[in-house]
Amino acid sequence: MRRCFIFAAGTFYGLRLPPAPGDLVIAADAGYRACRAAGITPDLLLGDFDSMEQPADFANVVRSPVEKDDTDTMLAVKTALEEGCREVFLYGGTGGARLDHTLANLQSLLYLRRRGARGWMYDRDFLWTVIENETLTVERTVEWGLLSAFCLGADASGVDEEGVQYPLRDAVLTAAFPLGVSNHILEPKARITVRQGALAVGWQLPSAETLSPR
Repeated sequence: MRRCFIFAAGTFYGLRLPPAPGDLVIAADAGYRACRAAGITPDLLLGDFDSMEQPADFANVVRSPVEKDDTDTMLAVKTALEEGCREVFLYGGTGGARLDHTLANLQSLLYLRRRGARGWMYDRDFLWTVIENETLTVERTVEWGLLSAFCLGADASGVDEEGVQYPLRDAVLTAAFPLGVSNHILEPKARITVRQGALAVGWQLPSAETLSPR
């Protein structure tokens, strides 16, 4: 399974999982700075360059118009799918000054899932993914670690949460009430199931202070 690593222009909290040989690395606009700060040369730099000047010393660039439907990160996501990647790791997809881009990137994770791929988005001490009509198993990496789940779109029904402080059984999560926020993982592994609908699921990782913040 080919993997893709995307560096976006949000806040970069450190490199938790580095690319391996054969992985595709894409920098989206000013995500190029984080990518280079991590000591990585991307395979491709794309975007409209409204966040930084196009670097003169990097040749593999795809420049897009400013007025477009896709964010630069979504362009990178679509490129990853076109290149046959079925696992996408997103750095710089949260934080920064733009909450709207964080929300857009959560939707991008659903875009990936509906096309047979899995996206992972790193926040500060949190990892996010999206599940739809399936079960996800999460390993506890932090004692009393947090786990949250939010409905994406229409009501998510048949939701189970196991191995957590506040278990759920055949629950319904809606976009109008944050029932799934701030649970705690008690067992070595937690299981989240949604039988109908989509959930954004995030869980706590060991502190980023153990990483280089770059």
